[in-house]
Amino acid sequence: MTSSDETAAAGYRPLLFSIAYGMTGSVGDAEDIVQDAMLGLVKARRAGTAVTNLKAYLTTAVTRLGINHLGSARVRRETYVGAWLPEPLVAPAAGPGPAEHAELADSLSMAFLVMLEALAPVERAVFMLREVFGYGYPEVAVLVGRSEANCRQIFARARQRVHAGSPQPDDSPARQAEAAALADRFFAAAAGGDIDTLMAMLAPDVVLIGDGGGKAQTLATPPTGRLAIARLLAGLFRRFRRLGVTLRPARVNGRPGGVLHDAAGRVVAVMSLDITDGRVRAARSVVNPDKLRHLGQVSDLGLRPRSDHRVRPNGPPLAQEAPGAHRP
Repeated sequence: MTSSDETAAAGYRPLLFSIAYGMTGSVGDAEDIVQDAMLGLVKARRAGTAVTNLKAYLTTAVTRLGINHLGSARVRRETYVGAWLPEPLVAPAAGPGPAEHAELADSLSMAFLVMLEALAPVERAVFMLREVFGYGYPEVAVLVGRSEANCRQIFARARQRVHAGSPQPDDSPARQAEAAALADRFFAAAAGGDIDTLMAMLAPDVVLIGDGGGKAQTLATPPTGRLAIARLLAGLFRRFRRLGVTLRPARVNGRPGGVLHDAAGRVVAVMSLDITDGRVRAARSVVNPDKLRHLGQVSDLGLRPRSDHRVRPNGPPLAQEAPGAHRP
């Protein structure tokens, strides 16, 4: 690959990573897919293949590698222990999203990626390329190797399945700022054990979801109802105050949330909040250590004891830290 190819290919990495991550929900797998596509380009060049459109070549390679990957990934997820959530993409609470990793990260929320799990590999590719990345049907057809008419049918079916009954958040800058401010108040109320304030910020149908993958402590049966969830959150903050766990506010997959660290600075968990119409509709917590390693050294605080084959009712850990935050 020539130096000009390398420079151009490097410029496409954020887009390629976004497509691969949207297909897999895994940071590590997405990085591997992008690297495989780059290696494929090198081999094609060495074999004398003429690549006239570098972006189209790499995008097609990443899309088809993602479709192939999902075949084996689907088998693994059928045996996954507990709720499945994607590996979190984390950016500072203030400032732009993680453009160095995923240029459209705000469109790849945890809730959206979980909904995509219901789609078959080609459906997922067609829907994501069209809905998130804005590709036209002729381009989508080339990327997935199907006819344009077939892609239109696939997209219509997929869109109906994904959006059925799911309110779409308002991602305008003003709404994002409101959501971030509400998240700050939410964590402050949890840190202070303010049950009434927590309940006022929770939607009537709020859900609490923890992904431990059988390796970290999560709730065997998540609580339902605002009062039960508010009490659990306040209790978790009390517990982790004693353990020295803190939460740094962050944007997680384009949504308000935070990264939790133990007293030694190791990652304990990542939490993302879904906020619609001024209420928290879902709190998602990733505690599976395998899904946190790309963020740094992982703590052993939340790990299940090797001799314990049950899922302990300790729930996803929460806490918070200054500056601009609240100590539990």
